[in-house]
Amino acid sequence: MKIAARAATLSVLMMVPFTAQAKDGAEPRPEIFRKLIDCRAIADGAARLACFDTQVAKLDEAESRSEVVIVDKAQVKKAKRSLFGLTLPNLGIFGGKDDDKSEAAKLEDETIETTVKSAYVNSAGKVTVIIDDGAKWVQIDTREVRTPKPGQPIRIRRAALGSFLANLNGQIAIRMRREN
Repeated sequence: MKIAARAATLSVLMMVPFTAQAKDGAEPRPEIFRKLIDCRAIADGAARLACFDTQVAKLDEAESRSEVVIVDKAQVKKAKRSLFGLTLPNLGIFGGKDDDKSEAAKLEDETIETTVKSAYVNSAGKVTVIIDDGAKWVQIDTREVRTPKPGQPIRIRRAALGSFLANLNGQIAIRMRREN
């Protein structure tokens, strides 16, 4: 049972996307993770197992105290999607370098397709849309469009100079900004 738990822990650790950065020298691996990986170099089986037991226990303890956070690619993707449209500093925790991304991955970072949760025209006559994850988008141009209904599709993509274009229910694109 202990071996299965160790194998599962190591499998989760191998899914951490920012470990690829450490190999490039961009960000060093956390010491607690490095010590766990170093256990593989021990030739004696009993000593290697003892090293893994010790280091996995330390990693588990650090994770339970929130000193180390372990995420998989799906969690990173979900976090990036929820932050789409916000201006944030590059924290280096959401994946590797842009150069390493495939064209499909780059496009995915540039566009979201979702549904409208609610929409209304604000006092300035601009369309305001709340999408399914709760993000609020407000029209910033003067183009006239029909206010979308809940459940209708919306496609938002990055445009020039930090702006965003949104197609509401297949209509012509309008320029929008995220407010929350």
